[in-house]
Amino acid sequence: MNKTTSEKLKLGIFVIAGLLVFVLAIYLIGNRQNMFVKTFTISANFNNVNGLLQGNNVRYSGINAGTVKGIYMVNDSTINVNMLIKENMIKHIKKDAIATIGTDGLVGNMIVNIIPGKGDSDIVSSGDVIKSYTKIGTGEMLNTLNVTNENAALLTAKLLNIADAMADSKGTFGMLINDTIVSSNLKHTVNQLRIMSIEANKSMRALNTIINTVNFNESVAGLLLNDSIEAQKVRRVLTNLEGSTEDLKQVINNINETVTNFKNGKGAVDYLFNDEDFVKNLEQSIQNINEGTDKFNQNMEAFKHNFLTRNYFRKLKREQIRLEKEN
Repeated sequence: MNKTTSEKLKLGIFVIAGLLVFVLAIYLIGNRQNMFVKTFTISANFNNVNGLLQGNNVRYSGINAGTVKGIYMVNDSTINVNMLIKENMIKHIKKDAIATIGTDGLVGNMIVNIIPGKGDSDIVSSGDVIKSYTKIGTGEMLNTLNVTNENAALLTAKLLNIADAMADSKGTFGMLINDTIVSSNLKHTVNQLRIMSIEANKSMRALNTIINTVNFNESVAGLLLNDSIEAQKVRRVLTNLEGSTEDLKQVINNINETVTNFKNGKGAVDYLFNDEDFVKNLEQSIQNINEGTDKFNQNMEAFKHNFLTRNYFRKLKREQIRLEKEN
């Protein structure tokens, strides 16, 4: 009988303990799922939920504000996350708040973080959709880091090949590094370029000085630069001068040819210049002409004084004097 009572007592204690544990579990689960407090619902759309599950926590500025009520696929690029938020948090969350998905600690569960907005917006209402921001997941970061490491390895290998080639005096850079003669020539070239640059600067300054001294309003240079008609006239003058130069060149060629013919003993002129007998005869003829002219003058003077003709010459002289007086 005692044994039966003891067994019943133990069974009763076990049942009562089980009920207490069950009630405690229901309370904890209900409290976690916000079953015993007033709530309202808001949602946000994401491109990637990064492993978020229904029932995960929702935090506002680091404080537990609710849980994830449901995750729904809207289309191939949009996922809607429906959040169950405690009613006492409604006065703190505004319409410009931003929802992001993160982790609870380094390796904890995924959670939804609601970040307060910076503007002065209205308070959210039940059923509102707030803005979202999708962070880069750890897997994506690891994949990106892996690709970056591979590219860095390839770049390092290529740099090593380039360094080896330069050490072996291959290529232009290797020659510049290892060949002292080429390096010296390059230095000399650079020095010459520097000198040329300095001289070019001096020339440009001198040219600018000359240009600044030119009066473009009254000088010929200004007239040629600004007056298209005068420039056209100058162009025609230069064209005519070029034609005259060609004509002058032809005349000089003809003169040279004539002089060459003189030197070669061709033509009457060469005969006049080079035949001594002809020159002597020509001198004798000129002398005879001069003597004949003197005798003719003497005859004319005698003819004026002849009694047969002197009246005629006197008449002519009187007529000449009269004309001179009239003039």
